[in-house]
Amino acid sequence: MSQPSRFYVTTPIYYVNDQPHIGHTYTTVLADVLTRFHKLAGEATFFLTGTDEHGQKVQQAADKSGVSPQAHADKYAERFKDAWKQMNIGYDKFIRTTDPAHIAFVQGIFTKLWDKGLIYEEEYEGWYSTSEERFFAEDELVDGKDPISGRPVEKIREKNYFFKMSSFQAWLIGHIEANPDFILPDFRRNEVLGFLRQPLKDLCISRPKSRLSWGVTLPFAPDFVAYVWVDALFNYQSAVDGKTFPGGEAVWPADYHILGKDILTTHAVYWPTLLKAIDAPLPKHLLAHGWWLMGNARMSKTTGNVVDPWGMKEKYGVDALRYFLIREMVVGQDASFTETALIGRINSDLANDVGNGLSRILKLAATGLESRLQPVAAEGDEEKALVQGATDAVTSVLDKVKSLKLSFAIEDVLQLIRSVNRYLEVKAPWKLAKEGDAGKAKLNAVLYHAAEALRIGFSLLHPVMPAKMEEALTALGTAPSHTGLRWGAWDYSLPLGQGVNLFPRIQVEASDAPPVAKKSAAAPAGDPFSLVHLKVAVINEVADHPNADALYVLKIGLGTEARTICAGLKKHLTPAELLGRKVVVVYNLKAANLRGVESQGMLLAAGPEGGKLSPVDPGEAVPGDDIKLPDSPFAPKPDLTLKEFDKAPLTVVNSQVAYKGKPLLSLQGPVLATAPDGTPVH
Repeated sequence: MSQPSRFYVTTPIYYVNDQPHIGHTYTTVLADVLTRFHKLAGEATFFLTGTDEHGQKVQQAADKSGVSPQAHADKYAERFKDAWKQMNIGYDKFIRTTDPAHIAFVQGIFTKLWDKGLIYEEEYEGWYSTSEERFFAEDELVDGKDPISGRPVEKIREKNYFFKMSSFQAWLIGHIEANPDFILPDFRRNEVLGFLRQPLKDLCISRPKSRLSWGVTLPFAPDFVAYVWVDALFNYQSAVDGKTFPGGEAVWPADYHILGKDILTTHAVYWPTLLKAIDAPLPKHLLAHGWWLMGNARMSKTTGNVVDPWGMKEKYGVDALRYFLIREMVVGQDASFTETALIGRINSDLANDVGNGLSRILKLAATGLESRLQPVAAEGDEEKALVQGATDAVTSVLDKVKSLKLSFAIEDVLQLIRSVNRYLEVKAPWKLAKEGDAGKAKLNAVLYHAAEALRIGFSLLHPVMPAKMEEALTALGTAPSHTGLRWGAWDYSLPLGQGVNLFPRIQVEASDAPPVAKKSAAAPAGDPFSLVHLKVAVINEVADHPNADALYVLKIGLGTEARTICAGLKKHLTPAELLGRKVVVVYNLKAANLRGVESQGMLLAAGPEGGKLSPVDPGEAVPGDDIKLPDSPFAPKPDLTLKEFDKAPLTVVNSQVAYKGKPLLSLQGPVLATAPDGTPVH
């Protein structure tokens, strides 16, 4: 992995032909979050993004608009800069491929390749795709069309210049095999190696000005411009040419190139061979992330299957959107984007967990301690556990960030914050506040330990939600710029804030819920689902089953009632991931003795048969709330059998749990599930 003292990360440079979309936004937020985490760990960082401004599509778009290509590029580059400002992106450099320094750098590279005899001239005939701005061989076409965009191609015969890429094939295979973390995740590495099992062709690296004039002129052939991909790839190196980190170490090579999986081949084949040809160091890692999906389909402007990130930002806030993007997508995998899921994350993770503990502390400190806290040593077992939990969270989160497990790192922070909320429930500081002066010392001790654990948790969330965590830390009398991640690093010399509501809950009426699927008829009388009674519960204790390796024994709370249930989740989730979590249970299931433990119900989880399971999320609903199918019969049967429950199969539809395509609802909104459409709910 990257050296501990430095971190250079790049995004792709985005093509200046459209507004920034959710894919651009995710990639750039991901790079920003990684950069901020590495800064938090004390490393020197450099973060590069920018725009790709040459090529045929830019020239055609400019002609269509009646402006020069440069004017067109200027307009769209500013749109990207403005977008990243709105998303609180803290890049170090925004490069444009029309920058004079970049053009000169690229021309220098071409001269070097020419002088080394690695470029040759040849008459060439091939199928050209304007959409992808590249040639395809006959056997690469799919139904006679561009295999990437699916758009028409045209046969072109012309003189061009070629880079001897084929001569580096054996070296590239050896490099990838010798450096298994060069391409991440590992299944993407296997895809590239599969591609390299076929003979590697030489790369056409020019376009004649008679067909395309908008590009970098080749220094040895003034009637030709550089192929836009070669021009673009060298931005990563030209942007930091001659730059060093404060310790004197050169910024190049990059630690991570972050990119979408659709442009992996150019980065994993073209780019390393070009760098090898000029004897330059290679980037350490290529990180290819997945696509955001709606339903099971990739988002596409052509089909209208898109999410507007700016509408989501305006509606729910920048930090909530940043949080959702990082929390919801496991780096490298595809993820589904729905407004319902975004609302669920805001209400469950941010309002219930992150915001709740801070509100309690500020209110109680204002009431009983004049909004001031005094640091005290941890004397009780609960306090010592909180100190240890915060210390462990710092180590775990930073380790997970370095291994790119960001969604899991966030879960570690949430577990710390949930432990603060449980600590407050146990210590009941609102009772101490009523004792007046007699209870002040105890109240201060409880609130100090809760505040200090939250301070560390908020500092760990700062890279993801910088504005909101600045607000939260300011409310605790501090800021990430002048406190550390060590317990006791802040002296609480400043008064605490008052009246801070970080994440107001979003109330979703059933009628206002985002559409999820085609409407289906309500369940008729006698429908098997009418016999099922579902309730919301919270997991208060998790223990291993004494006689079954695959089972947990869970103590759950249902508002005014407590129960014990057994759940086969040991190979799917850790106890820490379950403790404090809200779940949905089959409340009226007949109790069963499972290897010596009576199970009084069943927890619902989504996942394919034999695959990874994830408990469904009741969203804003509270323990004890019923989950029902609106406008349908509800006649729960006492001692419902498992066979009867199986007659009413539940599935995932647009990230919601549904019966016959119709979403289940509590009074607060839908029940959520992080799984593809059609996934069964057991």
